[in-house]
Amino acid sequence: MKRALLLFLLTIPAFAATAQQTPPRKGDPDAEIPIQPETVKPLVNTGDVYTSVEKNPEFPGGEIKFNEYIKNNLKYPEYARKNDVEGRVFLTLIVEKDGSLSNIKVIRGIAAGCDEEAIRLLKNSPKWTPGINDGHPVRVSYVVPIEFKL
Repeated sequence: MKRALLLFLLTIPAFAATAQQTPPRKGDPDAEIPIQPETVKPLVNTGDVYTSVEKNPEFPGGEIKFNEYIKNNLKYPEYARKNDVEGRVFLTLIVEKDGSLSNIKVIRGIAAGCDEEAIRLLKNSPKWTPGINDGHPVRVSYVVPIEFKL
């Protein structure tokens, strides 16, 4: 019995290896669609907005100047101050080819007026240095955290 089972298990791969695929039938809708190999792109591009580029966009002067800008221009909402609301607001935005910011949206907020203040802060920020890809400025989707701390 063991010998027969072993013989059976050894013949299955042999049959599978010699099996041929039957050609598609005429009129089969799948037969008329040519299969194209997928191309691999090194950088991620959704339409004309990139999520990964050779050089990321940045605030003029870098992260230190951005933190300074926030410190000097953030107006802590009165309701949040009275209720001791603290935390980080995460925003997504698009840095345009000219460095302006668009499509500013809160992706994780803390409410109490802080979300709106974070949006106001970014809308009023100076133009950023745009992201670079292949030596040219491109639109880049970017996530920015803004911390509210009393």
